Amino acid sequence: MSTEQNKVTFAEPPADFDWAGLEDDKKGIPAKEREAMEKAYEDTLSSISEKEVLMGTVVGMNKKEVVINIGYKSEGVVPLSEFRYKPDLKLGDQVEVYIEKQEDKGGQMVVSHKTARVHNAWGKVNHAMTTDEVITGYVKCRTKGGLIVDVFGIEAFLPGSQIDVKPIRDYDQYVGKNMEFKVVKINQEFKNVVVSHKALIEAELEAQKKQIIGGLEKGQVLEGTVKNITSYGVFVDLGGVDGLIHITDLSWGRVSHPEEVVKLDDKINVVILDFDDEKKRIALGLKQLSAHPWDALSADMNAGDKVKGKVMVITDYGAFVEVAPGVEGLLHVSEMSWSQHLRSPKDFLKEGQEIECQILNIDREERKMSLGMKQLAPDPWADIEFKYPVGSRHTAKVRNFTHFGIFAELEEGVDGLIHISDLSWTKRIKHPSDFCKVGDEIEVQVLEVDKDNRRLSLGHKQVEENPWEVFAGTFTVGSVHEGTLVGRNGQNFVVALPYGVEGTVTAKHLKKADGSKAELEEKLPFKVLEFNGDARRIVLSHTRTFEEGDDSAELGAPAAKRGGRKAAGDDGGQSPSVKSINEKAEKSTLGDLSVLSDLKSAMENKERSGKSKKEEEEGAE
Repeated sequence: MSTEQNKVTFAEPPADFDWAGLEDDKKGIPAKEREAMEKAYEDTLSSISEKEVLMGTVVGMNKKEVVINIGYKSEGVVPLSEFRYKPDLKLGDQVEVYIEKQEDKGGQMVVSHKTARVHNAWGKVNHAMTTDEVITGYVKCRTKGGLIVDVFGIEAFLPGSQIDVKPIRDYDQYVGKNMEFKVVKINQEFKNVVVSHKALIEAELEAQKKQIIGGLEKGQVLEGTVKNITSYGVFVDLGGVDGLIHITDLSWGRVSHPEEVVKLDDKINVVILDFDDEKKRIALGLKQLSAHPWDALSADMNAGDKVKGKVMVITDYGAFVEVAPGVEGLLHVSEMSWSQHLRSPKDFLKEGQEIECQILNIDREERKMSLGMKQLAPDPWADIEFKYPVGSRHTAKVRNFTHFGIFAELEEGVDGLIHISDLSWTKRIKHPSDFCKVGDEIEVQVLEVDKDNRRLSLGHKQVEENPWEVFAGTFTVGSVHEGTLVGRNGQNFVVALPYGVEGTVTAKHLKKADGSKAELEEKLPFKVLEFNGDARRIVLSHTRTFEEGDDSAELGAPAAKRGGRKAAGDDGGQSPSVKSINEKAEKSTLGDLSVLSDLKSAMENKERSGKSKKEEEEGAE
């Protein structure tokens, strides 16, 4: 740095000062008089103490230092950087300094303006907050969430929200500038100070707001600037007062986020929908400046027409489809498929998907429209009696269970009910879930068709021959068969017979030849006392296999004594043995009845052979 730059500028002495005469006077003054004069001079100097704050006058300046006279025998020198907050500092200005030392090693007084400011700052800050005084500060730098401001020599925090009444996105534009503030918060314990520039202009804005709101009218159209965008709407600056456009008032169409319609700092025209003088709230609208889409909807669009649209929103009960800008129709889930199963709309559609629908109903006054998608596909029930005639056999898919049967789907939109009693000829089923699983494929026969009510009655056991018709020739009254005592049902016992058939026997008919009683899981011969194919009941006796008795008397006894079943579904507790037999019987129900078929064929051949022999005898006679 050059000598010229470091040169200190001092106040100029009077032009007519006689320096030569001053030197001459010194030579002619006696010593005592000289001492008296020096003492008088010293009395004119200020009495100072270290660690105190005094006011001084700027008597010299350069680009690095400031010389300050406080009325002492030497001046103080302060770095110019301590006056950054006061760029208009000039000679003759009064400033405060803090006396750190009266003299250093070189005889120079050490002072600090910055320390003096800090020393007095807290008193000034507290006074400024108490009196609501406007103070000036220097913006030093940017920090997280705001700015650091030099106020009276101490650092204060200016939050970003307190810089201006409108949101500020660029804080750096304020760094290095002097601004006016109000002290809004002081933490005495941690020596923290919070200031606000926004507070200075809010009072003025309040007056402007009252004036602006006082001149507002509903329906009035104003120009504003997009000030802030939130998820629920847009704040617009109307020139000193803010109004809110709710997201529902941005567009006649469906809007997911306001940023789809407007951007920050956009200049837009808005209409006044409502305002509150007391709360200073103004409700604005943007869509109201354009005609309602329903009013512009073509008059040629009527019920029955096919339309293309975009899926906007999917709900639990259906989907809203936009068929024209701002015009939506409801596509109910029941109108998506001919299937009668309740399914989620998400199984058929996705948001944003382009689809074709048919208008089912349109109400221009209520501005409502209902749509259908299944109507564009053939109704599977239109010719149901021809596709699935009574007696025809098909493969169906198990859709769901009820306690009384199974709903099976023959094709999309065509379901039928298999009653629990039509599942198996031999096995007594408590619940359909014991027979199969959802999603299984099952062979069925159409038993009944009700086209008007869209109902089909199906049967599974009907795809196979009724084994009880075969059993009638096998388990004839008086015939003896081996069986296993597998369980108990009330007062009667259950006997597992060949071919997966169960019979019942009373306790008294379980007496063995040696007088003992038969035990469970014991294999014994049993005599058939009664066979009832309709009721699927076989009454047995072990005792009659070795004792003679009147079986007809037993048959004439009450049903309870005969050991008959109380009900078709009441099979009592079953042991593992009978479950195994039932599983074999169920397998035969699902298609493997070769044993029974062979048995029936043998009986029919025997019967035909007997008839032929009888005819031969008659012919011989």
